[in-house]
Amino acid sequence: MAGVVDADLGLNGGDLRAAERTFQLLHQVGGRAGRAERPGRVLLQTFQPEQPVMRALVAGDRDGFLALEAAERKRAGLPPYGRLAALILAAPSSDQVDTTARALARAAPAGDGFAVLGPAPAPLAILRGQHRRRFLLKCRRDVRPQPLIRSWLAAVKIPHAVRLQVDIDPYSFL
Repeated sequence: MAGVVDADLGLNGGDLRAAERTFQLLHQVGGRAGRAERPGRVLLQTFQPEQPVMRALVAGDRDGFLALEAAERKRAGLPPYGRLAALILAAPSSDQVDTTARALARAAPAGDGFAVLGPAPAPLAILRGQHRRRFLLKCRRDVRPQPLIRSWLAAVKIPHAVRLQVDIDPYSFL
Protein backbone atom coordinates (compact mmCIF):
# COMPACT_ATOMS: atom_id res chain seq x y z
CA MET A 1 0.00 0.00 0.00
CA ALA A 2 1.14 3.52 -0.72
CA GLY A 3 -0.33 6.81 0.46
CA VAL A 4 0.29 10.35 -0.73
CA VAL A 5 -0.73 13.29 1.45
CA ASP A 6 -1.53 16.52 -0.46
CA ALA A 7 -1.16 14.70 -3.79
CA ASP A 8 -2.29 17.81 -5.67
CA LEU A 9 0.36 20.07 -4.12
CA GLY A 10 2.56 19.81 -7.23
CA LEU A 11 -0.22 21.28 -9.37
CA ASN A 12 0.20 24.73 -7.82
CA GLY A 13 2.89 27.20 -8.74
CA GLY A 14 4.47 28.69 -11.79
CA ASP A 15 5.48 25.59 -13.70
CA LEU A 16 3.68 24.98 -16.98
CA ARG A 17 4.55 21.29 -16.81
CA ALA A 18 3.09 20.80 -13.32
CA ALA A 19 0.23 18.54 -14.43
CA GLU A 20 2.53 16.32 -16.47
CA ARG A 21 5.06 16.01 -13.63
CA THR A 22 2.39 15.36 -11.01
CA PHE A 23 0.76 12.67 -13.13
CA GLN A 24 4.10 10.97 -13.77
CA LEU A 25 5.12 11.02 -10.12
CA LEU A 26 1.80 9.76 -8.74
CA HIS A 27 1.51 7.13 -11.46
CA GLN A 28 5.00 5.91 -10.54
CA VAL A 29 4.02 5.71 -6.84
CA GLY A 30 1.01 3.61 -7.86
CA GLY A 31 3.25 1.26 -9.81
CA ARG A 32 5.40 0.66 -6.74
CA ALA A 33 2.46 -0.29 -4.52
CA GLY A 34 1.97 -3.73 -6.07
CA ARG A 35 4.27 -6.38 -7.42
CA ALA A 36 3.46 -8.85 -10.21
CA GLU A 37 0.66 -11.13 -8.97
CA ARG A 38 0.22 -9.19 -5.72
CA PRO A 39 -1.95 -6.13 -6.41
CA GLY A 40 -1.35 -2.99 -4.41
CA ARG A 41 -3.50 -0.15 -3.21
CA VAL A 42 -2.84 3.58 -3.46
CA LEU A 43 -4.50 6.30 -1.40
CA LEU A 44 -4.27 9.89 -2.64
CA GLN A 45 -5.37 12.83 -0.53
CA THR A 46 -6.51 15.70 -2.77
CA PHE A 47 -8.37 18.96 -2.38
CA GLN A 48 -8.98 19.00 -6.16
CA PRO A 49 -10.65 15.66 -7.01
CA GLU A 50 -12.12 17.10 -10.24
CA GLN A 51 -8.69 18.16 -11.52
CA PRO A 52 -7.93 16.27 -14.78
CA VAL A 53 -4.75 14.75 -13.34
CA MET A 54 -6.61 13.25 -10.40
CA ARG A 55 -9.50 12.03 -12.56
CA ALA A 56 -7.09 10.37 -15.01
CA LEU A 57 -5.17 8.67 -12.18
CA VAL A 58 -8.37 7.29 -10.62
CA ALA A 59 -9.59 6.08 -14.02
CA GLY A 60 -6.17 4.67 -14.95
CA ASP A 61 -6.42 6.69 -18.17
CA ARG A 62 -2.86 7.67 -19.01
CA ASP A 63 -3.56 8.03 -22.74
CA GLY A 64 -6.62 10.20 -22.10
CA PHE A 65 -4.62 12.46 -19.80
CA LEU A 66 -1.81 12.83 -22.35
CA ALA A 67 -4.31 13.64 -25.14
CA LEU A 68 -6.03 16.25 -22.95
CA GLU A 69 -2.71 17.80 -21.93
CA ALA A 70 -1.56 17.97 -25.57
CA ALA A 71 -4.84 19.58 -26.64
CA GLU A 72 -4.58 22.21 -23.88
CA ARG A 73 -0.99 23.03 -24.81
CA LYS A 74 -1.90 23.32 -28.48
CA ARG A 75 -4.84 25.61 -27.68
CA ALA A 76 -2.60 27.84 -25.53
CA GLY A 77 0.35 27.76 -27.96
CA LEU A 78 2.64 26.22 -25.36
CA PRO A 79 5.49 23.78 -26.05
CA PRO A 80 5.72 21.72 -28.14
CA TYR A 81 3.21 23.77 -30.19
CA GLY A 82 4.84 27.12 -29.43
CA ARG A 83 8.09 28.56 -28.12
CA LEU A 84 8.83 30.24 -24.81
CA ALA A 85 11.72 32.29 -23.52
CA ALA A 86 12.12 33.45 -19.94
CA LEU A 87 14.07 36.58 -19.09
CA ILE A 88 14.85 36.94 -15.39
CA LEU A 89 16.36 40.08 -13.90
CA ALA A 90 18.03 39.92 -10.48
CA ALA A 91 19.58 42.64 -8.33
CA PRO A 92 20.35 43.26 -4.66
CA SER A 93 17.90 46.17 -4.60
CA SER A 94 14.24 46.00 -5.60
CA ASP A 95 14.53 49.58 -6.94
CA GLN A 96 17.37 48.58 -9.29
CA VAL A 97 15.55 45.55 -10.65
CA ASP A 98 12.21 47.40 -10.99
CA THR A 99 13.82 50.32 -12.85
CA THR A 100 15.51 47.94 -15.27
CA ALA A 101 12.31 45.90 -15.70
CA ARG A 102 10.35 49.08 -16.57
CA ALA A 103 13.00 50.06 -19.14
CA LEU A 104 12.81 46.61 -20.72
CA ALA A 105 9.01 46.76 -20.74
CA ARG A 106 9.08 50.09 -22.61
CA ALA A 107 11.46 48.63 -25.20
CA ALA A 108 9.62 45.30 -25.55
CA PRO A 109 9.13 44.21 -29.15
CA ALA A 110 5.65 44.06 -30.62
CA GLY A 111 4.54 42.17 -33.68
CA ASP A 112 2.74 39.24 -35.17
CA GLY A 113 3.36 35.75 -33.87
CA PHE A 114 4.69 36.61 -30.42
CA ALA A 115 3.79 38.36 -27.17
CA VAL A 116 5.81 39.70 -24.26
CA LEU A 117 4.30 39.01 -20.84
CA GLY A 118 5.54 40.88 -17.80
CA PRO A 119 7.37 42.14 -15.97
CA ALA A 120 6.12 40.24 -12.96
CA PRO A 121 7.78 39.03 -9.79
CA ALA A 122 9.52 35.73 -10.49
CA PRO A 123 7.95 32.73 -8.70
CA LEU A 124 10.91 32.91 -6.33
CA ALA A 125 10.79 36.73 -6.03
CA ILE A 126 13.78 36.91 -3.68
CA LEU A 127 16.50 34.32 -3.99
CA ARG A 128 19.84 34.47 -2.16
CA GLY A 129 19.28 38.16 -1.36
CA GLN A 130 18.50 39.03 -5.00
CA HIS A 131 15.16 40.60 -5.99
CA ARG A 132 13.90 38.94 -9.18
CA ARG A 133 11.51 39.99 -11.97
CA ARG A 134 10.52 37.88 -14.96
CA PHE A 135 9.41 38.42 -18.54
CA LEU A 136 8.01 35.61 -20.65
CA LEU A 137 8.27 35.77 -24.43
CA LYS A 138 5.63 33.53 -26.00
CA CYS A 139 6.10 32.79 -29.72
CA ARG A 140 4.41 30.75 -32.39
CA ARG A 141 6.41 27.65 -33.29
CA ASP A 142 7.67 29.24 -36.53
CA VAL A 143 9.03 32.38 -34.78
CA ARG A 144 12.61 32.26 -33.54
CA PRO A 145 12.88 34.01 -30.15
CA GLN A 146 16.66 34.58 -30.24
CA PRO A 147 16.69 37.43 -32.82
CA LEU A 148 13.79 39.14 -31.04
CA ILE A 149 15.59 38.98 -27.72
CA ARG A 150 18.90 40.11 -29.21
CA SER A 151 17.39 43.28 -30.70
CA TRP A 152 15.26 43.89 -27.58
CA LEU A 153 18.26 43.74 -25.25
CA ALA A 154 20.36 45.91 -27.56
CA ALA A 155 17.86 48.74 -26.99
CA VAL A 156 18.30 48.80 -23.20
CA LYS A 157 21.40 49.38 -21.08
CA ILE A 158 21.40 46.82 -18.28
CA PRO A 159 23.23 48.21 -15.22
CA HIS A 160 26.19 46.23 -13.90
CA ALA A 161 24.37 45.60 -10.61
CA VAL A 162 21.52 43.84 -12.45
CA ARG A 163 22.02 40.28 -13.64
CA LEU A 164 20.02 39.09 -16.66
CA GLN A 165 19.35 35.43 -17.34
CA VAL A 166 17.77 34.30 -20.62
CA ASP A 167 16.38 30.79 -20.92
CA ILE A 168 15.06 29.66 -24.32
CA ASP A 169 12.41 26.91 -24.06
CA PRO A 170 12.85 26.72 -20.27
CA TYR A 171 12.39 23.40 -18.58
CA SER A 172 11.52 24.99 -15.25
CA PHE A 173 9.75 28.25 -14.50
CA LEU A 174 10.99 28.88 -10.98
